[in-house]
Amino acid sequence: MPLLFLNEKSWGTACDPARAERAMADFVDAVRAAAAAGGSGTALVSEVDVKALEIAEGYPVNKWIGASPRNRALWQRLRGLQGRSPVRSVFPAEDAADHLEYRHDGDIVLGLGAAHIMDGIAVSLPVARQWQADSVTVERSELVEYDDSTLQVRHDTVDVRHVSAEPHLESHVDWIRKTRREGVTTGLRMWDSRADLYPHLTFLPRVKGQLSGLNPHWVLPVRRTLERLEEAVAAWDPATMAEPEWPTKVSPEGETRKRVCRFTDLDGETRTFDLHARFTPGAGRIHFRLVPEERAIRLAHIGSKIRPEL
Repeated sequence: MPLLFLNEKSWGTACDPARAERAMADFVDAVRAAAAAGGSGTALVSEVDVKALEIAEGYPVNKWIGASPRNRALWQRLRGLQGRSPVRSVFPAEDAADHLEYRHDGDIVLGLGAAHIMDGIAVSLPVARQWQADSVTVERSELVEYDDSTLQVRHDTVDVRHVSAEPHLESHVDWIRKTRREGVTTGLRMWDSRADLYPHLTFLPRVKGQLSGLNPHWVLPVRRTLERLEEAVAAWDPATMAEPEWPTKVSPEGETRKRVCRFTDLDGETRTFDLHARFTPGAGRIHFRLVPEERAIRLAHIGSKIRPEL
């Protein structure tokens, strides 16, 4: 049951009324198809009430609704799915996006950014050509805390799942089915399903408590990071590669911090787990060590950046 986030930038484009009518009909069909695929609980999330938007420049939704009985019927179908606004109302924590900013061609895009943060799907009105695709690339600026506690803004680009017409759903069907099947919405569920979800990752017992108490706004970022680590280790050949090809940033701690990364391993020996991947929002860390003899990695810590004991 993924959330559908309205791309506010796709509305209000200058075009003739006939094109706006066609775009609105396609939009309603696409949103309803996505909701049907997503199952119960799927909702359209927008920064403002859709009824307050302009389909095209000078052509508000209210005017479109009153133009014909067909439009009124389409509106009722769409209205049944619009459940939440503003966008931040669906974030599990108030600070979930305070350190992130998403832009498209220089413009801040709340809906596209929220779709990426919440691992959902962005939906657009298919007027402009740039929205007629199953994926949209946006620029992301992220405030990152590095290992030496300095704060820097990191810039990169990310791809956001996107739908503006029914055919776009074909690219996302497998992901939607996987999301519905797994239903991993809590840290404890990740722990209980770890053998099936992450067969190449092993966990120290202490991680169960960390996942059980995981802040809700970290569930999706942790899940995504664990999935990337699993994919990397599954493709790893320890006989020919010293470590996996990481699809996410992985780095070792500096020598002065390695002492805070020592934990009791499964065999009772104390070892250093200084390799770590980051997740956001905040200074989230997943600490682990390589276990080449098992073609696996062993995780010792999932949570905030490890601070030295005073």
